[in-house]
Amino acid sequence: RKRTMDERPETELISIPATPRVSTPEILTPSGQRSPRPATKSSSAAWTPTSFISPRFLSPIGTPMKRVLVNMKGYLEEVGHLTKLNPQDAWLPITESRNGNAHYAAFHNLNAGVGFQALVLPVAFAFLGWSWGILSLTIAYIWQLYTLWILVQLHEAVPGKRYNRYVELAQAAFGERLGVWLALFPTVYLSAGTATALILIGGETMKLFFQIVCGPLCASNPLTTVEWYLVFTSLCIVLSQLPNLNSIAGLSLIGAVTAITYSTMVWVLSVSQPRPATISYEPLSMPSLSGSVFSVLNALGIVAFAFRGHNLVLEIQSTMPSTFKHPAHVPMWRGAKVSYFFIALCIFPISIGGFWAYGNFMPSGGMLAALYEFHIHDIPRGLLATAFLLVVFSCLSSFQIYSMPAFDSFEAGYTSRTNKPCSIWVRSGFRVFFGFVSFFIGVALPFLSSLAGLLGGLTLPVTFAYPCFMWVLIKKPTKYSFNWYFHWGLGWLGVAFSLAFSIGGIWSMVTQGLKLKFFSPN
Repeated sequence: RKRTMDERPETELISIPATPRVSTPEILTPSGQRSPRPATKSSSAAWTPTSFISPRFLSPIGTPMKRVLVNMKGYLEEVGHLTKLNPQDAWLPITESRNGNAHYAAFHNLNAGVGFQALVLPVAFAFLGWSWGILSLTIAYIWQLYTLWILVQLHEAVPGKRYNRYVELAQAAFGERLGVWLALFPTVYLSAGTATALILIGGETMKLFFQIVCGPLCASNPLTTVEWYLVFTSLCIVLSQLPNLNSIAGLSLIGAVTAITYSTMVWVLSVSQPRPATISYEPLSMPSLSGSVFSVLNALGIVAFAFRGHNLVLEIQSTMPSTFKHPAHVPMWRGAKVSYFFIALCIFPISIGGFWAYGNFMPSGGMLAALYEFHIHDIPRGLLATAFLLVVFSCLSSFQIYSMPAFDSFEAGYTSRTNKPCSIWVRSGFRVFFGFVSFFIGVALPFLSSLAGLLGGLTLPVTFAYPCFMWVLIKKPTKYSFNWYFHWGLGWLGVAFSLAFSIGGIWSMVTQGLKLKFFSPN
């Protein structure tokens, strides 16, 4: 029979309210960071690599397993792009250590960006004059700062991939084979050419320092210039035994401080002394029109060479840890901005002040040669010796960071063939070999200013052209848009300048070689 309401059991009279959906609380990840769940439907609907680990998926699973998977999800979200690391990177000097920071980035960029190349900028002004010299230097500075920003942004442009080396980024943009052909030669040439130029300027500066300190007491049997090159090369090889890029951060700091100090000392000492009586600021002219054109091109190549160092940007950034919340490009760009502020404070005063002090009497060896030639008896010997010693310390430090990509290439070839890391003896052998190869090149080509122009021309695409092309090919801006036209035009303009400056550098080297051959007093 039907029961009335009064006859029903008490339990049936109790209504059970619907259970509201409770949002999952914040998850404490293994790194200690809190990773809250998305609050909106639109954000939760977006697919992520860990979206399958959802409450609906976890509902039939017990509580311990649920905690493990949820914590794993938080950890993967903290790591970010699920970056795939190459196990071989742990054996190579550039990526062996990844504990870098913004301070290390500033030290390395300063050490690479300020150096002996600033000392030969007044030589370029002697051929360009005031207007074109300042204009070309300003344009080059702004241009290379923009391409530096491009490289920093492209380091992790593809999720899950870090381009730790310039060649790797070139392969991603241009293709495996074409990227190697386009980027490997100029980057290796830039490392070897800069190391050679550092041996030249370092050895000659050590010789001048010894002459200043020792004076006439050591004039009986002094070392030759080639022997001073050998002494400097030996010191470079000893310091190059430091294992990886992060381990030379202290050397980069020393190189940065000494470079800023001697750059300031050199132009202040030059400006404070009386100028030559017959000084002129008219650009130097050659007997023929073609000679004048090639001289101007070589001078512009010297300006371009003053901003080398972009082949090290990705390598420096690869020494930093990177997560989704804390990507490596943030501290890298912070350190780069600080370093290039100080670089501007060095190169512009030394270029303008050096040309003002010596005009077109500037020797081809640069500011140090001019200071020694014109003011050896006017400046206190201790002050002059200090400036020369700082140059030696800066060159020793710069040699290490510019040689690191070459060391990395040698060891990468060895580890890929043997599938094991380099032993101490193999690593030392590679670095001794590179040091003495650079020494022999320097002995064969002892033309510093011409070598700087040729290096600037051949390696100009690394700094001014390739980053623009790689931005278009990887970021893929809208075709025929302003962004698309701007980067393609800037890149091809850099390629055209590279060809022109290389021709000027080769012409200058040939003419100086002929002068040494036919007009030598011996």
